[in-house]
Amino acid sequence: MEGRIGVAESSATLSELVVDSGLNRHPSLIHNRNGTISTTTTQCKENGRWGNVVLAYKTLGVVFGGLVTSPLYVYPSMPLKSPTEDDYLGIYSIMFWTLTLIGVVKYVGIALKADDQGEGGTFALYSLLCRNMKVGIVSSRNTSSNSSISCSVLREGTENRSRLGKFFERSIVARRILLFVVILGMCMLIGDGILTPAISVLSAMDGIRQPFPSVSKSLVEAFSSIVLVVIFLMQKFGTSRVSFLFSPIMLAWTLSTPVVGIYNITRHYPSIFKALSPLYIIHFFGRNGKEGWLLLGGTVLCITGSEALFADLGHFNKSSIQMAFLFTIYPSLVLTYAGQTAYLIQNLNDHDDGFYKFIPGKVYWPMFVIATLAAIVASQSLISATFSVIKQSVVLDYFPRVMVVHTSTRKEGEVYSPEVNYILMVLCVAVILIFGDGKDIGNAFGVVVILVMLITTILLTLVMIIIWRTPLLVVSLYFTVFFTMEGIYMSVVFTKIPEGGWIPFAISFILAFIMFGWFYGRQRKIEYELTHKIDLGRLGLLLSDPCVQRVPGLCFFYTNIQDGLTPILGHYLKSMKSLHKVTIFTTLRYLLVPKVAQHERLVVNKLGLEGVYGCVIQYGYADSLNLEGDDFVTQVSDSLRIHLQNCSGEFQNDSRELQEEIYALQEAKIAGVVHIRGKTRFYIGSNCTWFDRMMLAFYEFLHSNCRSGLPALGVPPPQRIEVGMLYEA
Repeated sequence: MEGRIGVAESSATLSELVVDSGLNRHPSLIHNRNGTISTTTTQCKENGRWGNVVLAYKTLGVVFGGLVTSPLYVYPSMPLKSPTEDDYLGIYSIMFWTLTLIGVVKYVGIALKADDQGEGGTFALYSLLCRNMKVGIVSSRNTSSNSSISCSVLREGTENRSRLGKFFERSIVARRILLFVVILGMCMLIGDGILTPAISVLSAMDGIRQPFPSVSKSLVEAFSSIVLVVIFLMQKFGTSRVSFLFSPIMLAWTLSTPVVGIYNITRHYPSIFKALSPLYIIHFFGRNGKEGWLLLGGTVLCITGSEALFADLGHFNKSSIQMAFLFTIYPSLVLTYAGQTAYLIQNLNDHDDGFYKFIPGKVYWPMFVIATLAAIVASQSLISATFSVIKQSVVLDYFPRVMVVHTSTRKEGEVYSPEVNYILMVLCVAVILIFGDGKDIGNAFGVVVILVMLITTILLTLVMIIIWRTPLLVVSLYFTVFFTMEGIYMSVVFTKIPEGGWIPFAISFILAFIMFGWFYGRQRKIEYELTHKIDLGRLGLLLSDPCVQRVPGLCFFYTNIQDGLTPILGHYLKSMKSLHKVTIFTTLRYLLVPKVAQHERLVVNKLGLEGVYGCVIQYGYADSLNLEGDDFVTQVSDSLRIHLQNCSGEFQNDSRELQEEIYALQEAKIAGVVHIRGKTRFYIGSNCTWFDRMMLAFYEFLHSNCRSGLPALGVPPPQRIEVGMLYEA
């Protein structure tokens, strides 16, 4: 095995995901600096009724853009052939009950209650389940022996778990299937973040061809691409600033479209609301058979964007989202679709441009401007959700590290990633330029929408059984209704795979391959470190070697494992023949909770050897690494001093030995601070299988091009030392 040591500004892996399970249902149980268990509860983001009203107004510009602009492309996406009045009544009935059941009942009534301390989305549900089933991220690694959760708490949680929860604890296959479902949901949501901007902007800009038929589709696609580029360039200003700008636009759209809808209802078909009866759905399928079933591929788009309602929960709060949906979004959509349908009943063959043709001529241009601006806003909801999901997957170690910028000092959920933003921008423009036909994009969109909803249904069912302990009859009713409904939609959208539906699968396959490659490489690296770890006894023997000197200074030695020390330490001691007089072995631990209280971030302890200590920096998946340089060093040294004072009873000569140890810590800090971390690579020998060769080579490529975790702690480059080492695969 070869190694190299040198000073470098680039960095390597800092943190292994060490997941604590067995936590309470709602609060997170975490050791504080004194070693006691404390409770962290969800902090209220906005207090008071007026605060929720303001937040509800802001959600219009961030959360509901994709959902409320769906009338732009729902009817044009349907393969209608000589539709009749009864066909349109049946379609409207399907859309009404889809909005009511999935939007109101499932998402607003149920999903928003399954938040993980204010965070929503697929990963939030997954972390909630893992924490309550006493399982961590599916891996071969074990929770460290010095886990911050006491054994008594774990035993107590196990006794209270449901049979299904215990089944997941015992079955590695079940946990892997659950992980696969979650990864698929995350990949599909990212695909949604690509397709929503594309179809929304393209559908809105296509309205310019109504008064100007000579405008070509290529020109519309070019204009749409320019608009999308501008949208993505604005992301760096943050959700709050964007929502403040976008919310007035969405409010105008949300109020104007139902007004136009009411106008069309009164003018064309005042009795449209008789279609609210589910009997029209039965008659529709009885009359149309397979053709009616195929039309579901277009009607499913009426609920598109509802997944952002849950995924963007971390940007706002539950009450504000519920208020905005129930009092503005839902009534607006019901009236808008009613107006569109009323118009189409009197103009049976105008469905290919079912939105712009139902707008009265006198208000066409104002509505075109509002529609175009609303389509821009619609892109924001899924872009924000994509940033949130990427950030969660990065901190949970499922995705290569990318830069994550927190754009708000008040809301940790507001994040922005430059790399992800520009990749999304390129892919969105490519989708428009390559697949300019709105129907092809609509087919792809339908696949994404229904897959994400189906995955949410499955995860919510598990939450009901394992965490909420909902009566089995209620769970069965929920699962039967929504799984059947979404399963029927799924069967239709799968027929669209050759007609554009393959796009999200291609995107998801690439993302899943990246995630699996990263996860596999991290797993192999951790397995090697656990197998070759250095315990305190061996460290004592290494330090007792006369050739090894203790040099002045304070050293933070970063290690990926907690139950022992990284093998890089042995390589370092053999090469350098020295160790700093005060060495703090530091591990970043991400917990399966959204946030860890600031005063509970650092867990320090004395490791039993002179001048050797341990430090664990604890973060939730919605937290930011906000320690900065000297501030980080000061916080750790202060925490260590308090720990030594609290443990002073262990010394035979309490006062004298305590003062000596504290003085040695201060002296080392003055002498100089250095941060040492490993830069490891795999040595892929001839005995490796072809699968290992391929996956580890891919991991090394990802690892060499991803961001470092160390700069997030604000460590100045001159204080960083890189220790290179080859791990034998």
